[in-house]
Amino acid sequence: MSRIRKKIDRITSQATPHRGTLYVVATPIGNLEDITLRALRILKEVDCIAAEDTRHTRKLLNHYGISTPTLSYYKEKEQERTAVIVNKLKEGQNIALVSDAGTPGISDPGSILVQKAVALSIKVEPIPGPSALTAALSVAGIHDQAFVFLGFAPSRKKQRQDLLLSLCQEKRHVIFFEAPHRIEKFLYDCHEVLGDRSVFWSRELTKIHEELTHSNLSDLVTSVKDKKIKGESVFIIEGRPDKPPLSQEEIEQELRECKLAGVMSLKDAVKAVTTEYDLSRSAVYNLALKIWQ
Repeated sequence: MSRIRKKIDRITSQATPHRGTLYVVATPIGNLEDITLRALRILKEVDCIAAEDTRHTRKLLNHYGISTPTLSYYKEKEQERTAVIVNKLKEGQNIALVSDAGTPGISDPGSILVQKAVALSIKVEPIPGPSALTAALSVAGIHDQAFVFLGFAPSRKKQRQDLLLSLCQEKRHVIFFEAPHRIEKFLYDCHEVLGDRSVFWSRELTKIHEELTHSNLSDLVTSVKDKKIKGESVFIIEGRPDKPPLSQEEIEQELRECKLAGVMSLKDAVKAVTTEYDLSRSAVYNLALKIWQ
């Protein structure tokens, strides 16, 4: 690098103000003891804490004698408050981002601020810790670790059912968060759309009334009916079970039943059988041709 280039870089660095760091800090999901020493240090050292609910966060801060100023950062104000926080970071302030519980950005506000900071080359640093997702997985005892996490299911029935329909063939475990006032409707739709599958239900994780339940959808639908459920939940629902392979005779029988019903074309019958039993379309189509002829 030339001397002129070095001089320009030195002048530029001196003229550009030092930028702060955005710390994404995980906080307890219930038990206040579930916080790391590093998280406590960061919360004490930063210039400001951006909190989903400042009143909720203040309880945690008071518990540990932390007097750092707070700024509200909730879903309805994400865009507006992102601009305010980014300006503080540009001025050189260090900011900690926290949600009410767990890790920010996982079904909680945070992603918009992080994206903006990254786009402006502002340093973003994760301070890992509690998460209801990983906490539930750790005690679910499932053998297959592959899963699909979808956060909170849509609150509207049609949207919720459409989402569940898209998951009918998903073989991986499906994980949802759910609010207490929607649990009965959520479980009912899961059972109606997905069928009776095994499910792990964790409620009030790390809190006094923590409840971990291994059951199936049909039993849970019955058990929660007309009951007032407290606390947010995590549901880990079994993926589509593998079905035993069909013999050629069994495939032909399925196709004959489709034809005899008189409501399916050859194309529709092939699609139905291949989807239901996860079969090769070409093989099923060739068998269907013989039956329809």
